Amino acid sequence: MEPKLPKGYEPRDVEAKWYGTWEQQGQFHADPDSPKDHYSIVIPPPNVTGVLHMGHALNNTLQDILCRWKRMSGHEVLWMPGTDHAGIATQNVVEKQLAADGIDRHAIGREKFVERVWQWREESGGQIINQLKRLGASCDWERERFTMDEGLSKAVREVFVRLFEDGLIYRANRLINWCPRCHTALSDLEVEHEEKKGHLWHLRYPVEGTDRYLVVATTRPETMLGDTAVAVNPLDERYADLIGKTVLLPLVNRKIPIIADEYVDKEFGSGAVKITPAHDFNDFEIGKRHDLEVINILDESGNVNENGGPYCGQERYEARANVVADLEEQGLLEKIEDYGNAVGECYRCRTVIEPYMSKQWYVDVKPLAKEAIAAVETGRTKIVPAQWEKTYYEWMYNIQDWCISRQIWWGHRIPAWFCDDCDHITVSKEDASACGGCGSKNLRQETDVLDTWFSSALWPFSTMGWPDTTETLKKFYPTSCLVTGFDILFFWVARMMMMGLKFMGEVPFKEVYIHALVRDAQGQKMSKSKGNVIDPLTVIEEYGTDAFRFTLAAFAAMGRDIKLSTDRIAGYRNFTNKLWNASRFALMNLEDFDPEGIDLGKYELSLADRWILTRFAEATEATGRALEEYKYNDAANTLYAFTWHEFCDWYIELVKDDLYGDDPAVKARAQAVLYAVLESLLRLLHPIMPFVTEEIWQALPGARPCASIMQAAYPAAGAVPVDAEGAAQMELVMEIIRGIRNIRGEMDVPPSKKIAAVLDCRSDSSLAVVSAGEGYIRTLARVEEMNSGVGVERPGQAATQVAGDVEILLPLAGLINVDEEEKRLLKEIAKVEKDVAMFTKKLSNEKFVANAPAHVLEKDRGKLKDAEEKLGILQQSLEKIQALK
Repeated sequence: MEPKLPKGYEPRDVEAKWYGTWEQQGQFHADPDSPKDHYSIVIPPPNVTGVLHMGHALNNTLQDILCRWKRMSGHEVLWMPGTDHAGIATQNVVEKQLAADGIDRHAIGREKFVERVWQWREESGGQIINQLKRLGASCDWERERFTMDEGLSKAVREVFVRLFEDGLIYRANRLINWCPRCHTALSDLEVEHEEKKGHLWHLRYPVEGTDRYLVVATTRPETMLGDTAVAVNPLDERYADLIGKTVLLPLVNRKIPIIADEYVDKEFGSGAVKITPAHDFNDFEIGKRHDLEVINILDESGNVNENGGPYCGQERYEARANVVADLEEQGLLEKIEDYGNAVGECYRCRTVIEPYMSKQWYVDVKPLAKEAIAAVETGRTKIVPAQWEKTYYEWMYNIQDWCISRQIWWGHRIPAWFCDDCDHITVSKEDASACGGCGSKNLRQETDVLDTWFSSALWPFSTMGWPDTTETLKKFYPTSCLVTGFDILFFWVARMMMMGLKFMGEVPFKEVYIHALVRDAQGQKMSKSKGNVIDPLTVIEEYGTDAFRFTLAAFAAMGRDIKLSTDRIAGYRNFTNKLWNASRFALMNLEDFDPEGIDLGKYELSLADRWILTRFAEATEATGRALEEYKYNDAANTLYAFTWHEFCDWYIELVKDDLYGDDPAVKARAQAVLYAVLESLLRLLHPIMPFVTEEIWQALPGARPCASIMQAAYPAAGAVPVDAEGAAQMELVMEIIRGIRNIRGEMDVPPSKKIAAVLDCRSDSSLAVVSAGEGYIRTLARVEEMNSGVGVERPGQAATQVAGDVEILLPLAGLINVDEEEKRLLKEIAKVEKDVAMFTKKLSNEKFVANAPAHVLEKDRGKLKDAEEKLGILQQSLEKIQALK
């Protein structure tokens, strides 16, 4: 008969077959009318421009494990998928495509450009979704959403209008972070700070009517063209007589006041600072306090404008060089120092940002943050691991108003219209045709779009059909859990909390699980420049999805970064193959077995059966508890240890005699236990390893209770008979087998050779156990003659080991040829002594030690230590052998 499972496991064919089948059967679809308890998760929507990287792989594997586990545990599960329109990132991609054809977006205009983006989205915007499917993600793809689709656009407008009507959205002219390349405002969170080596220029400003200079230090000398004051600390005696006087601003010859402000640090530099309210956030605040003029000297591309006098039209860094050269020529450059400081860069294009005066739209988030803080304080939303709560609170308590307008074309256009005949701004859900102030038809729509995070902040409810009251919302909101990386705790998690509470009156999720980063094997962050990036798709091709997923789960310890190497993934591929081979063995021995209505309670279970069922019950309980607590690594490691060490290494070996023997009743019992454990084990493993478990489960004998293992019940504690005493007795038998095997190994007894053993038991109870387990000991330890008893006669010369209160004695007479063994050991000792001498000589050579690289020395010292240890063991063995002569 043809075996149901081929000899080797071929992940790629199996994965494609089962994923297609699950989709066809609608296994991932959530039914809002189901009477079952709900469990819901929204996917952190990957950018539509994205390709699957390690962060996505980890994040989505962890979500999928939860969803598959909860489905099997009897919940109606919704895993809501979708992608984010990713404003600037997507606009950049399409702009680059146009540039390759020699087209500038301004040449084709906004409408045509947006059409091109949609076209790009249709053609290649779904790449990451197919990659998530390769990962085995069981999302409800029938509900897939996009942050710019029609329903979500409706939700965005509804939210914008309601916040505006509540006075929580406003426009203001203030300093913002500006990207001169992307030509847009950025929120503080979108600016990435990097330590860079730069300079500190010390400039001399002549004090009017005296021959004194005030020396100010700056890292951006070109901004001096927009200075409107010099500030000193009011308590600084050096400058007390100058407060209220003026300096003549060099190069532009504008008179500016000397002011006193407590913000100025007397100890830094000269104790005097230049104030440029239009180009520095702190200066902007000082400017407001002292009613200073705000002079913007840059245009939106970072070039000097007409306020920069002779430098007008120069690019900012070109102007910097010229300003410094001109000051030096006039004797107004005191000195230049090397200086390291954190430079802000645009998170998308890495251009250095400029603080820039600009009129933008803001959300007043303080009242919303108050509710979001209370929700975590009262436990309505729990953050796991708990240490992240502190970070969440710190940020929420110090929250700044959120700048939500972006000067780009791709995104949700702000639903506000300006009237050319009066100052009124009309904000409305529908496109406005007349001014809400004066009724004029002379309207212009705001050209700005909303920050991408504005629409993703609504994701938990907008994807379920809000603002309509849908069945999906009623059943699945609030969601059960959000799985995310810590890097978007503020960008996204905090904002979802604020919006969910404001518009749904309920938190968006009951728990937030924050996972760590995936790093390389050395713990370094993966980056293209370091060349240490591991591509998930390459790994899946090479090792299979299940091995990859199992690796991620096994290393996902709470709050700890994952150090990933392909060696580790290869190790879990071996685990997949181990499960496959054990299942093939089981299937070959279950061909005539019908599992219909098996009841393990009616059998006279053997010691091995009682042991494996007890261990299985323990593994079931531990796995379920670990998943409840988001301890994925504990769940994976429990399952690994049970499958490999207990089921494969021990039980399958222990049960062979029963399966191969002539007693049909014994065989039937062994088959029932083997089947029950394997079938349940596949269900336990399924959430982590969905493909290989489905393939094996479908090949098991008998009729399947449901179409897919995905619908089978997750094993619960108490499902199999447990016998702790029987398991403990079996452990003693296994200890004895291990002890005999150890001696055989030490003495180099060939595996085929059968030996004699004497077991000296210290109690009647352990003698009873030894007698019950005699068959196992004979088979697994290859023992021919076995003599056991309490105070049994001990052989003269024996190798010994202890297991519990049983002493194992193997008579050496029949075990080895003493003369041959002595010869072998002496030869081996001579070889190892040579190694010891060589490494000792090498490491006592001062010249070698002084010049050899550290890693070479470390390796050689390690080799010497190993050789010395080996020599010690060999000499002990020789003494034992010589004592027998």
